[in-house]
Amino acid sequence: MAQRAGKADLPLHGGRVPRWLGDRMTRLGAVITEAIVQHYGRDELFRRLANPFWFQSFGAVMGMDWHSSGITTSVLGALKRGLTPLSGELGIHVCGGRGAQSRKTPDELLHIGDRVGIDGASLATKSRLIAKVDSAAVQDGFDLYLHGFIVADDGKWVVVQQGMNGERRQARRYHWLSEGLTSFLDSPHAAIEGREQGEIINLADRRAEHSRNEQLDLLSSIGPDGIIREFNALERQAEGKTKPELQPMLPYLIMPAHHDVREEDVNMRRLHGNLAAAADRGPVDFQELLLTPGVGARTVKALAMVAEVVHGAPCRFSDPARFSLAHGGKDRHPFPVPLKVYDETISVMKSAVRKGRLGRDEELSALRRLDDQSRMLERYVTGPDLKEIVAGEFDRSFSYGGRSVFGWEPPSDPAADHMEADQLRSRKS
Repeated sequence: MAQRAGKADLPLHGGRVPRWLGDRMTRLGAVITEAIVQHYGRDELFRRLANPFWFQSFGAVMGMDWHSSGITTSVLGALKRGLTPLSGELGIHVCGGRGAQSRKTPDELLHIGDRVGIDGASLATKSRLIAKVDSAAVQDGFDLYLHGFIVADDGKWVVVQQGMNGERRQARRYHWLSEGLTSFLDSPHAAIEGREQGEIINLADRRAEHSRNEQLDLLSSIGPDGIIREFNALERQAEGKTKPELQPMLPYLIMPAHHDVREEDVNMRRLHGNLAAAADRGPVDFQELLLTPGVGARTVKALAMVAEVVHGAPCRFSDPARFSLAHGGKDRHPFPVPLKVYDETISVMKSAVRKGRLGRDEELSALRRLDDQSRMLERYVTGPDLKEIVAGEFDRSFSYGGRSVFGWEPPSDPAADHMEADQLRSRKS
């Protein structure tokens, strides 16, 4: 039986993903997905997409706002754009999206069913039912506005959908996984993320079966007007009564309201392990083995965190903020997106995955060694504090091609080469 994996607070953020970042998220998201499928298979990819901690870390490593609800929209959009051309090869199809796109999900599933030979009508029904469960059966104060349905050629699926509470400026993300699911009304969620908003009416919990049956009996015996009278009478008697047993507490990820990345948001031991592994393995694996032009020490640091997204165990994603140290964030938190580093990361990953398709896995193995080394070194290495790391990134941002929604980063030294600055700012996205 699929169980809830956890909850998390997700502050609502406005704005749009700029094209220069969205295009790169599409390419990096697709190549990370393909690397996971090559190593571990589609079922493991779906388990990870159903894990709210991994999902948030995945978005953070791609340069999105590390703590916000916008990760859900941007990650699903990037996967839909990036995996659609690969659907025939990977056997993975991404449907739905935000707003009007979410309402097209059943038709998309019917089309995919006809094309690959699975029961599209049944999948369309599941899509509608899942949306109804989280909008009507789970009454938690959040209105659904996003529905993403990812399905494989063998009919297995994962659903990620999100609701918002505009008054509280909060979002809640719901994760569903077909693996082990036996009922849509008995604790079906793989995970639910979002701030506690008082007591929740969850008629999709297995413990609510008696309540569901009694509600049907009441409706047939006394009708809607009778139900309202009984409810008003119960409300008058409720004061002083013992509260009913609450659902057991589940692990949940608290996404804070502050936009800047702070040391308390990051597991510094793991971060120092990432940085030390990059310094230790980089010269061995990425200059002598990969021989990818332009790959330097900073790119290897980013690859250390990308490698963890590909290979890390679920417990490794309790601090999604750490993964924003790979490629920064579009709003300059923790620092502007280093586009040169980002592009080199994509280049290395594409080379590794391309050769992996041909049975040459030495580059993918190098990434795995980088991740193994991070876990080994974090036991005893130390390093600079987060403020020092972030300050260094800002100092070098211009040389890395730093960019944010506010524009290109200028040289930190006013006497730097102004011609190079003008050329950098004039680049097309």
